[in-house]
Amino acid sequence: MIEEKQLTIRIHTDVRTEPLSVDEVVAAVSDRHAGGIALFLGAVRDHDHGRAVTALDYSAHPSAAELLHKVAEEVAVLHPDVVALSAVHRVGALEVGDLAVVVGASAPHRAEAFAACRAFIDTLKEQVPIWKREEFADGDHEWVGC
Repeated sequence: MIEEKQLTIRIHTDVRTEPLSVDEVVAAVSDRHAGGIALFLGAVRDHDHGRAVTALDYSAHPSAAELLHKVAEEVAVLHPDVVALSAVHRVGALEVGDLAVVVGASAPHRAEAFAACRAFIDTLKEQVPIWKREEFADGDHEWVGC
């Protein structure tokens, strides 16, 4: 007999200064009920709106970690087939190529996993108070998300 889907969705979230681990997020969303695991990796790119970016500095409101967890709970309600959700966002000084955010979602099938992962990253960007200061090659800087 096949066991029914677990009733509790596992949620793993964090905001931290240390480099991020994709393996940590994969482990957090891996489950025997999940046939699909979707990941989103957000990395610091070398340009923005036609300007060369040299580095980013992320800042977060003290409530960011708590709000990130609440966003995960909201996504879980909107995507009832999801088995587990995870998101870890980095703050502090990052260089081009560094991972700024890793988001994962698992579900019985890939379509549900992709949908939940997309909803999670999109809602996180809209609702969690994390801001970035972009440093440009010309010496200028700009705050984004404030």
